[in-house]
Amino acid sequence: RRDPLLAPGSAALRSPAGMLLVAAGLLLAVAAGGRGSPAGEQESPPGSRFVCTSLPLDAAGAGCPLPPVPMQGGALPPEEELKATVLQLRETVLQQKETIGSQREAIRELTGKLSRCEGADGKTGAWKNEVGKGKDTMGDLPRDPALVIEQLSRTMQTLKDRLESLEHQLRANVSSAALPAELREMLQRRLGDLERQLLSKVAELEDEKSLLHNETSAHRQKTETALNALLERVSELEKGNSAFKSPDEFKVSLPLRTNYLYGKIKKTLPELYAFTVCLWLRSSASPGIGTPFSYAVPGQANEIVLIEWGNNPIELLINDKVAQLPLFISDGKWHHICITWTTRDGMWEAFQDGEKLGTGENLAPWHPIKPGGVLILGQEQDTVGGRFDATQAFVGEMSQFNIWDRVLKAEDIMNIANCSINMPGNIIPWVDNNVDVFGGATKWPVETCEERLLDL
Repeated sequence: RRDPLLAPGSAALRSPAGMLLVAAGLLLAVAAGGRGSPAGEQESPPGSRFVCTSLPLDAAGAGCPLPPVPMQGGALPPEEELKATVLQLRETVLQQKETIGSQREAIRELTGKLSRCEGADGKTGAWKNEVGKGKDTMGDLPRDPALVIEQLSRTMQTLKDRLESLEHQLRANVSSAALPAELREMLQRRLGDLERQLLSKVAELEDEKSLLHNETSAHRQKTETALNALLERVSELEKGNSAFKSPDEFKVSLPLRTNYLYGKIKKTLPELYAFTVCLWLRSSASPGIGTPFSYAVPGQANEIVLIEWGNNPIELLINDKVAQLPLFISDGKWHHICITWTTRDGMWEAFQDGEKLGTGENLAPWHPIKPGGVLILGQEQDTVGGRFDATQAFVGEMSQFNIWDRVLKAEDIMNIANCSINMPGNIIPWVDNNVDVFGGATKWPVETCEERLLDL
């Protein structure tokens, strides 16, 4: 039977340590033959010598059978054991080089695919959606960088463990001779270099993963911002904001006498010691057009009210004090109405279609208009912002409702009424985004100022 250790091409014969073992086996065989011979053979005379001739490896089994050589038999000289250990270390280093080479290939592959991902400009969202569906849109989708980093860490730890095991075996097997300092330093230096390379690659992968995450977050935020802008635009279109050529070219329509159709001015009034209110309105309701507007504050629901209720004339209420105005506007035509008031002696004036039709005094004299109230179009307030009475509701259309914090001159009011100037109120201007409608009240494009004049 041929010993596997001596088989041709075996690893034992390819290494110097294997050759040494073969030579040791030959010596042992010769020594055994000198001590005794089998029965029937003539013993060698004393003083004779044996001559050993080397045989080819393939003829060793047929001509001269060798006894098996134990792996851990007689102790070899320290120099031979050191050589065997160095060869083993060299083979280990080559294996480590192969491992590191394969890891470098994996790192280069991952880096290239990350670069491909970064270069896919404008396709990040699509790639992300396809991956979410479980579809591989990049051919060979790279593994998770975290898994690659974990694998590299395990490889590095394995290298450290193998080095420690080798050092332990050297200490156990070589008791009389220590590992040369140059070899130890070389191995430690090589492993240190490998460790630094691995750590550098791990850091690069971490940086690339962070950059990819940041780019994905920025793209998602940009997409959300664009969607929000589109939603806001759609909301504006649904509200009909784009129906008006100019922010003030609209009218509020209140077609029914109810207690739930009304408009609301978003802004409130400051404290006022004088004011001018102007508006265009059209109504043919009977009896009375109702309440074109009302301003209520906490503790006083009738701070400012313009109302035509039942068969009574149009009335102006300031702090629940009443003045009757000589205005006639229930003929179903457009009319321009202006009212001025000052706290000094409670002076008031009433204009219709640019002409002053009445004046008076002692209407809530020395009473400043309180700030912070609610301004309602089309309803009379019994409490701040509510408790409307359908019998006092305005029926018709109104536009260009403006308030100033002073008494306008008569010529200014005339120019506004005959369309010579467009003068928005400095306290409450008539603009679309300052007026909300409720309960079925609607906003529509208004006729031009000249068309309203022809209606007079």
